[in-house]
Amino acid sequence: MLYKEIHIGTFIKEKVDENEITMDRICKFLGKDEDAVERMYNSKSIDSDLLLRWSKLLEYDFFRLYSSHLILYAPPAAINKNQQKSDKIPYFRKNIYTQEIKEFIMKRIISGEMTQSEVIKEYSIPKSTLHRWLQKSDNTNG
Repeated sequence: MLYKEIHIGTFIKEKVDENEITMDRICKFLGKDEDAVERMYNSKSIDSDLLLRWSKLLEYDFFRLYSSHLILYAPPAAINKNQQKSDKIPYFRKNIYTQEIKEFIMKRIISGEMTQSEVIKEYSIPKSTLHRWLQKSDNTNG
């Protein structure tokens, strides 16, 4: 299922093939040899600094795969209202739903795979947000 299991090396390799980036260019940009690059392709996870460099090289936000996973499969717990917000680390008030996530969810509803209430319960998407997506979908398709 989309975003459920992330094997980052596979995604990187697919993007490299899609963009037709040469191994020589990759090695120079990352400062790694061919064996190290091949190991990354086979790796389920990767160092965040290295992933940032891959994102720049391939002009693709690989971190969004993880953000999408968090939104879909690990919704935030209820926030303690008395909890102090740190000034040292950014605080995100809302989830940002990418177009890919919206399409994924809408496809599940339209195909009958899930009902609206199942989507709301499973992914903790606010009812009003889901209804807004459905209205936009109806306006575009109808």
